[in-house]
Amino acid sequence: MSFVALIKSFEEEKEWVRYQIESFNNFTDFGLQKIINEVGTVKIVQETEDLKLKFGEVEIRKPIVNEADGSTRNIYPNEARIRNLTYMAPVYVTITPVFNGVQEKSERVHIGDLPIMVRSKKCMLSDLDEDGMVGVGEDPSDPGGYFVINGTERVLVLIEEIASNKPIFEKTEDGGVTVRINSERSGFKQRHLIEMKPDGEITISFANIKKLPIVVLLKALGLENDKELCSMISKNERILNEFYTNLYETDVITTEEAFNFIGRKLKVSKDYVKERVSQIMDRYLLPHLGQEVGDRIRKDKFLARTIRKCINVKLGFSPDDDIDHYSNKRLLMSGELFEQLFRSILLGRWGLIAKMTYNYQKLVKRGKFPSVQSIIEANTVTKQILSSLATGTWIGGRTGVSQRLDRSSYIKTISHLRSVLSPLTSTQEHFLARQIHPTEWGRLCPAETPEGSSIGLRKHLALLTEITPGISEKREKEFLNILQTKEIS
Repeated sequence: MSFVALIKSFEEEKEWVRYQIESFNNFTDFGLQKIINEVGTVKIVQETEDLKLKFGEVEIRKPIVNEADGSTRNIYPNEARIRNLTYMAPVYVTITPVFNGVQEKSERVHIGDLPIMVRSKKCMLSDLDEDGMVGVGEDPSDPGGYFVINGTERVLVLIEEIASNKPIFEKTEDGGVTVRINSERSGFKQRHLIEMKPDGEITISFANIKKLPIVVLLKALGLENDKELCSMISKNERILNEFYTNLYETDVITTEEAFNFIGRKLKVSKDYVKERVSQIMDRYLLPHLGQEVGDRIRKDKFLARTIRKCINVKLGFSPDDDIDHYSNKRLLMSGELFEQLFRSILLGRWGLIAKMTYNYQKLVKRGKFPSVQSIIEANTVTKQILSSLATGTWIGGRTGVSQRLDRSSYIKTISHLRSVLSPLTSTQEHFLARQIHPTEWGRLCPAETPEGSSIGLRKHLALLTEITPGISEKREKEFLNILQTKEIS
């Protein structure tokens, strides 16, 4: 088979941006419903009444346009381009009010509009053949995988980041060790940094806690006995000798003292120390291991193993990890990016759910009894989504996630749709990150990168690269159970 025939076959069978389209389809089919399921029931408590709102099924309709005369109709991408409109579809959720324990009639509520990816399942072009696409002003060879925002074609580039739920050990120039852990559970991600100084002192930083002595955290999790704590880390005297420094650095002995130590670091009043510290340890510390009180022992064991490996790396008994190795990287596609955005918009501190509660209480105080639709600010949700897509500023302070699609040539369009963006800032050196790593060969193009400050940080997929989607923790456990059963049988 010639090279040209191979490329043509790949384009026909695999498609250039199928991974982006399938990722967005997965978000519209399952991801958004999963986020709504996380919302579950919202409790709005008043002095004289008890109101709960149960969130149910999500429905994403086909893209529409609201005309000046108040009418609505379906819209195709080309019309959105020509008229400087946004190609988006309304999102509805079934919400059931439960008033003083009595379930009321369910309402189909409009919570906002979602921009639709061109050529995805929800796109008006999904069921058209070549002649049909020509009839609505579309190029049949156009790969799709982008959005139309205010008439401008915008692409969500692939975002490169460190793999989740996996400790990455690195030696520092001064002889210490750092451990990075991106702990992820149900789309919520919490970054952890464990640092071991050359003198053996170990600290951990996560959430809004900075450089907390690791022994204080272990004791707060329930390991009060120093002997038990040391035996959990290792039975090797050389390793324990390195760790003993941490026991002498702090005078914390009991779990209660550890709670008070963390409370002082968080600047929490004494009355709320137990509640606040428990919330930090259960919700934000290694959430992938669980978020219940009963999961604290698992977190203790995980941290003990991490400390043991950390000391082994410092002493040279174990090699450190190569953070630039592509097995330690993952690529975020459009579906994952939209999940992050929607989770923040719905569940954030000033998100849709918080505003619903506030609006209801405000209207009741005025003597009004509002409907569910009247307390939902659908325009606010839509504006937040469009703002992120129009400016490229995403959750977590990322910039450049959404970019204007390069249409200067067909090849440049394909290249842009398959571009990869590193989270590292272009103003800093990052020599190793900019260099070509051997594990990128065959996955990323070694030549296609811009000159200047972004060199090596803005990359592109190799010509025949495919991206496989990850699986959920639940599915992963199911597969492991099947494999274990087969081994036993």
